[in-house]
Amino acid sequence: MTKVLINGARGRMGQEAVKAINNDSELTLVGEIDYQDDLAAKINQFKPDVVVDFTAASAGFANTKIILNAGARPVIGTSGFVEDQVAQLQQLAAEKNLGGLIAPNFSVGAVLMMKFAAEAAKYLPDVEIIEAHSPQKEESPSGTGIRTAEMINAARTKAAIKTSDKELVEGARGADIGGVKLHSIRLPGVIAQQTVFFGGLSETLKIEHNSQHRESFMPGVVLACKQVVKRNELVYGLEHLMD
Repeated sequence: MTKVLINGARGRMGQEAVKAINNDSELTLVGEIDYQDDLAAKINQFKPDVVVDFTAASAGFANTKIILNAGARPVIGTSGFVEDQVAQLQQLAAEKNLGGLIAPNFSVGAVLMMKFAAEAAKYLPDVEIIEAHSPQKEESPSGTGIRTAEMINAARTKAAIKTSDKELVEGARGADIGGVKLHSIRLPGVIAQQTVFFGGLSETLKIEHNSQHRESFMPGVVLACKQVVKRNELVYGLEHLMD
């Protein structure tokens, strides 16, 4: 049995993770803690194999370092990581010989959406992304949106057409991620949605994913907990554990 500690267990995602871990026969929940707790001390107390972190984007980097230094495997559901931080954490995981995951999105459907978008970008390089989340989400754009843009950029074999940079209102064209425009929406009634919008010669293609409830992320959380104990590297993106 893989022993799991959940950090951020009182939050919405944390509560769903508690239920998911308790309902899986291969995982055992050894502890539920929250952001006020001393993470290193709790890891020493509960001695988990895996720590699932659903606290806050601002704490993600520090918490991942604490988890690795304590000898546990991180499964991180907070976003806001920059490339240099991911590289530092991957180096630390390699030194500790520990597996781990930083996941912009735990939804299997969302990961497939990103993979399909990357495949489409080989043939339709002109693309923009619209992502929508609840008003409670701390940061914009979402980690999923950024990751999708990164995967599209890695897959594109042709340059997109040049469009005007003139904005009558600053920010009207959205964020620019390596030439992919990314637009963020924050509205009540939304959990997590994303549309990848491609344009071609007299045609358009939309690839869309919609998470209607936070339970949609739990199969990915369970998969991650089972997979990171079999690995000795930290990866960025659930897709690396699905291949």
